[in-house]
Amino acid sequence: MPHLALYTFGVLKSPLADPTTLTRELHDSGEAIYRKISQHPGYLARAEAADGDRGTHFDLDWGAWGEFAVPTWYGKGRTVETTALDATLSLWTDLRSAFDAIYTGLHREALNRRYDWFERTGHSSYVFWWVSDGVIPTWHDGVSRLEHLHDHGSAPHAFTFHHSFTPEGKPTSIKGIVPQIDQVR
Repeated sequence: MPHLALYTFGVLKSPLADPTTLTRELHDSGEAIYRKISQHPGYLARAEAADGDRGTHFDLDWGAWGEFAVPTWYGKGRTVETTALDATLSLWTDLRSAFDAIYTGLHREALNRRYDWFERTGHSSYVFWWVSDGVIPTWHDGVSRLEHLHDHGSAPHAFTFHHSFTPEGKPTSIKGIVPQIDQVR
């Protein structure tokens, strides 16, 4: 059975090392959000650094998720002092589960504040694609799909909630979809 891969990428207004309150709020909320999402029905896995998050995204060992990569439009730093990005890579059973996890609870609260933390880049901040059972997507896969989405729009290869596709490549509609809050733990 295919799984749904999700790559998210955002350019922060300030480097992760910035000691300001806004940067700390984003960083501190991340752990609680990840913990809650990992309990959500349909969640399978996410890229986590094998070496316990010591260093920048670029320096970490991501194991089977591959070498960390960023889209070509990311023009900020790559050192501990200058890295200004947030990125995730995860696997889901289906679109419905991902939608419910993203648009409810703590993650929804964070989405409501995204413009406090992230720059408006004119690029999509996320992309989905289907992978075969047992396949672990890589950071390079996510970047490639996000750039494809930006350059060519939604397709079975790279899509969004609003223009989504089935594992067989057929367009599917989730228009009017409302989070099923009662399913969130």
